[in-house]
Amino acid sequence: MTNDPYGSSEPDNRHEWGQEPPSPPATWSPYGHAAPTEDGRSTLGQDVSPPVHPPERRPRSGLRGKGLAATVVAASLLVGGAAGVGGAAVWTSTHDEVQSSPVLTQTGGSTAQTAVTGSIEKVAQSVLPSVVMIDVSGANGSGSGSGIILSQDGKILTNNHVVALAGKGGQITVAFNDGSHANAKVLGTDPLTDTAVVQAQGVKNLTPATLGHSSSLQVGQGVVAIGSPFGLDATVTSGIVSALNRPVNVGQVSQGNATVYPAIQTDAAINPGNSGGPLVNLSGEVVGIDAAIQTATDQSTQQGEPGSIGLGFAIPIDEVLPIVQQMIKGETPTHARLGIGVENASTGSAGAQITDGAKVSQVNNGSAAANAGLKSGDVITKVDDHLITSSDSLVATVRSYRPGDHVTVTYERGGSTHTVWVTLDSDAATQNS
Repeated sequence: MTNDPYGSSEPDNRHEWGQEPPSPPATWSPYGHAAPTEDGRSTLGQDVSPPVHPPERRPRSGLRGKGLAATVVAASLLVGGAAGVGGAAVWTSTHDEVQSSPVLTQTGGSTAQTAVTGSIEKVAQSVLPSVVMIDVSGANGSGSGSGIILSQDGKILTNNHVVALAGKGGQITVAFNDGSHANAKVLGTDPLTDTAVVQAQGVKNLTPATLGHSSSLQVGQGVVAIGSPFGLDATVTSGIVSALNRPVNVGQVSQGNATVYPAIQTDAAINPGNSGGPLVNLSGEVVGIDAAIQTATDQSTQQGEPGSIGLGFAIPIDEVLPIVQQMIKGETPTHARLGIGVENASTGSAGAQITDGAKVSQVNNGSAAANAGLKSGDVITKVDDHLITSSDSLVATVRSYRPGDHVTVTYERGGSTHTVWVTLDSDAATQNS
């Protein structure tokens, strides 16, 4: 016996109105009808006829609620399924022969689409061959990061904190985009800007990255980050520049100096392992070195690795390129310095006007600051056109210049504002900036 959808049964497989029951459909769409094509024909290749409905029957008691619910759901699906195609194809009692199942075909393109210039796809295609994964192991542990190929013979830019784990006698291995590997050695490191250059051994004909200008970046501009987050090599993420010249302090290194730089802030996903990889513009040019992330919780109590929360930071390529060139040449990196000690400016007593800036706490004898007449207690508020809002802001700004550069320094003393010319020193003889 066969159950019909209205709750009764037919004992002899014949319809009670004296007609042979219709044959079942061969194919059903997700909405309960044979799937239509764009021209309104069924996938079986036949024109459709309007559905023929049997006379209404009273459902058996106890099934009324379920039948109503099913009807409502079916009606809702039909609205979405049939809209725009002039009605879905159905199987009717006028069809008395069984049709074969349709042959399913893929109508999408079988070849990769050509990437459009300025698209994320085009950026990835052009930059991925110039990005490497770096594995490091040493006495203090092991880890992985990313790197940017600078030359065909294997000079690679990365972060100092990526290679620091190797220490003395550790091992550094570089994995290239084509799946090949090579050992590498450190050519130079600069903890103050968190940069390093390594040399891959026994390689040639690599694809160097194209270096752009971070000074041309605008807030809101599209950027792409490429690297090996959590060891997942060749990972591409995209976003925008969400801020510029953000002072980022990632810790003390030596003699009271901190790793501080005027970072590019981005919401492109950056995670542990992205460090040392490139931040590129939509022309595929490297504008920054991915280096740090903001975390939502205290890492000292957090279980597992911190993840991206949309606040990543990259070191601007313009500021560190001269230092990178020094490391490639085997020279000790140098940095611009004022020759002062600073702290955040005090807000003063209750009711006093709050002043942002960097308060001078110490002036070194014979320094650039001393020669310009700066004194302890002065509050520096601007260097050239860069507003100074804190001690980190001043350090980051000064390090964006080179030794010997001439700048104007604006400061407050005794309620008055003053501006002086300063020729920046070099820290070649000392590490106190």
